Formats: sequence, structure tokens, C-alpha cells
Amino acid sequence: MTPDVELVLKLQGLDNQIGELEREISSLPIHIAEIEKALVIHQRKLEADKAALAANQKERRKIEGEVQGIEQKLSKLKDQIFEAKTNQQLWAFQHEIQFGEEQIRKAEDRILDLMSESEPLEANMQAATKALTEEVRQVEREKAIARKKTEEDRQQLGSLQGERAEVVKRLDARIYSIYERVRKKYRGEAVADGSSGRCSACNIMLRPQLLQDLRKESQLLACESCGRLLYYNPVVDVTAGMEIREAEA
Repeated sequence: MTPDVELVLKLQGLDNQIGELEREISSLPIHIAEIEKALVIHQRKLEADKAALAANQKERRKIEGEVQGIEQKLSKLKDQIFEAKTNQQLWAFQHEIQFGEEQIRKAEDRILDLMSESEPLEANMQAATKALTEEVRQVEREKAIARKKTEEDRQQLGSLQGERAEVVKRLDARIYSIYERVRKKYRGEAVADGSSGRCSACNIMLRPQLLQDLRKESQLLACESCGRLLYYNPVVDVTAGMEIREAEA
């Protein structure tokens, strides 16, 4: 394998690592944004539950206050009923007492309904508060991990980019120009193996003359189909020599 082939393969390996690191670095803020968004949704749900429970308790206090007022009024009416002078006055007191007692029954029914509604709200709120506390801790842990990982990735990226620059200096300028053009075109692999008679990237058969040139020159040639740089690196069958030696023995 010629130096240019070795260099361009090393360059492609470095670019693959650099690309992977860059994708990871760019994905980490997205991951953090997603978990923070989920946290905000859960916080809003908890706030909604708290608001619903507060409204429930407020209505209960209001109705309990109204009941207390009606009971005080009924107590006075029951005292005043003995002062009735006529049947009409007696009937009026009794009617007002009955009406007040009916109001109390309706209010007590509503209070029972509110108490039934508040039980699952309280249970949900307690469970959500506990879960949210742990979720906040988990989000902070993941953010710390992501910050550390990002810093490590950036350091490794800087090292790889420095190594890449050194390889580029040693690589033939014409080959590097082709490599960069093809890499940007395909956003990835710019070098392919042509040893099997096919371009390993586009899988198109190579013309016999191109394959012969590739074998003979042992240098980088362009695939006539996709334009990628082709190299020739046939697999050496190490068992063949062993079989000959065994036969001789």
C-alpha cells in the first residue's frame, strides 16, 4: 500500500471519528432540552393539581361558612317560633326553617362531593411531588454528565483535528482536493475499496482496464461511477503458504 493510500485512509478514519464526536457534541444540548421540557410539563401538571386542590378547599370553606351562617339563622328562628301569635306566623317560621334545613342538606352533599374529589387530588399531588423531586435530581445529574462529556469530547476533537492537520500536510494536494470534494458531496465516505472489482461504496463493477490500472499502479484512482477515491488492497490468504509447506513436508 502506497503512502498516499495509507494517508488518505488514515484521514478518512480521522474524519469519521471527528464526525461522530461533532454529532455527539451537538446532540447533547438537544437531549438536555428534551429532559428539561419533560420536567417543565410535569411541573405544570403538579401546579395544575395544586390549583385544583386549592380551589376545592376554597369552595369547601365557603360552603362550610354558609352552612354555619344558616345554622345560626335557624337557631334564632327556632327560638322565635315560640313567639308566633298566629298560625300564619307559625307556618312562616316553619317554612323558613324547612327551607334552611334543605339548604344545609344540599350544602353538606356538595361538601361530601368536594371531599371525594379532593382525595385523589391530594394523593396525585403527593406522588407527583415526590416523583418531581427525584426527576429534578435526575435532570441535574444528566446535565452534569452531559457537560462533562461535552468537555471530554471537545478535548478529543481538538486532538483529532490537530492529528488531521498533520496528515493533510503530508498528503498530496491534488488527492486531498479530490478527497474533500467527494467527502462534502457524500457527507461521509470519500474512499472506497476496489480490490474485489467493485467499488465498495456504490457497488458498481469497475471496468477491467480501471481495475488493471488500480492493481498495477497501487495508487488512488477515481471510481467512474461515484467519483470516490479507489484503492487496491487484496486480502492475503495466509493459509495458502501453510498448505504448500505442509505438502512439502
